[in-house]
Amino acid sequence: MKLDTKLIHAGVEPDPTTGAIMTPIYQTSTYVQAAPGDHKGYEYARTQNPTRNALQQALAAIENGTHALCFASGMAATDAVMRLLEPGDEVIVSNDLYGGTYRIFTKVFAKYGIVFHFVDMRDPTQIEAKMSPNTKLIWVETPTNPLLSVVDIEACATIARAHQLELLVDNTFASPYLQNPLDWGATMVLHSATKYLGGHSDVVHGCVITNSAETAEKLAFIQNACGGVPGPQDCFLVLRGIKTLHVRMQRHCENGEKIARWLRNHPAVQQVLWCGFEDHPNHDVARKQMRGFGGMISFVLKDDRMEAANQVLTRTKLFSLAESLGGVESLIGHPASMTHGSIPREERIKNGLADSLIRLSVGIEDADDLIADLEQAIGS
Repeated sequence: MKLDTKLIHAGVEPDPTTGAIMTPIYQTSTYVQAAPGDHKGYEYARTQNPTRNALQQALAAIENGTHALCFASGMAATDAVMRLLEPGDEVIVSNDLYGGTYRIFTKVFAKYGIVFHFVDMRDPTQIEAKMSPNTKLIWVETPTNPLLSVVDIEACATIARAHQLELLVDNTFASPYLQNPLDWGATMVLHSATKYLGGHSDVVHGCVITNSAETAEKLAFIQNACGGVPGPQDCFLVLRGIKTLHVRMQRHCENGEKIARWLRNHPAVQQVLWCGFEDHPNHDVARKQMRGFGGMISFVLKDDRMEAANQVLTRTKLFSLAESLGGVESLIGHPASMTHGSIPREERIKNGLADSLIRLSVGIEDADDLIADLEQAIGS
């Protein structure tokens, strides 16, 4: 089954009671049992919910995995994966990554004895340099947030297999429509389903997908024991969003390319970061492992002052100044003070995240209208 068809039908069956084509929202906290232990697979909604189960089946299918676990947010999914580790374990991490991930690693799990090494994974040999007998996990973002760095998943998987390590890829920026990390050797895929999977800025959700029954069993135990589960309404919204992922991503990609190329030719713009440019670092890797280059763009003005960036951020009319990404509407943001504000400035600057860098989540509006909005906001 091709992906476009899979996105419509995967994990979804007509309701056996009514024939409803959409999965019902099973808004219940518990389930009646005919006798103790006779619960037809459902006993308590923290443990199982039919709406969540349908979504988990769909997520596994569209990422070419066998098991998926849903969580209340992308950070709850990250938290669950970290609970697979023990004090003294070490994790090698992309040095250019989402600020919330950096925060939970350094401010939460580091206190419990987990050691994190942040490296530039555009060069996979840097992973080997940080390897130790205690290394248990390689954590990759690609493309990264917000610098759009591209990491070779296949090369990372080769290293992980050689050392018998887990390799997790945060696939939030690409979505399953553009990239399937399990196909390239990753052992786990994580999404903030809040973003492209939901696609309408109306749900907070996270998930992990794997081909390992053992890993899935461990994550299911954590999911139930720790309780960071999504409600059935949230699961329904993500299920609905998945059905239009392909058509939305096509427009995100089309608009992203038009706007990236327009920005690159603007006299007031110094640098544009978009992994579709042929001279973008590791563009050949992006072409190999991705089916398109998405609608995420970052740029820096020639007037590299915070005041100049603020003028752009506050002048746009169609691009809304807001956290998050991946919705049908276009968003503009300032990573240094918003999504990545928890990363120390010296770390941000060292990794290339300038104070004045602006991030765009290009929506599915008419591209000419979006360009006109940016043109009046940037000026000459």
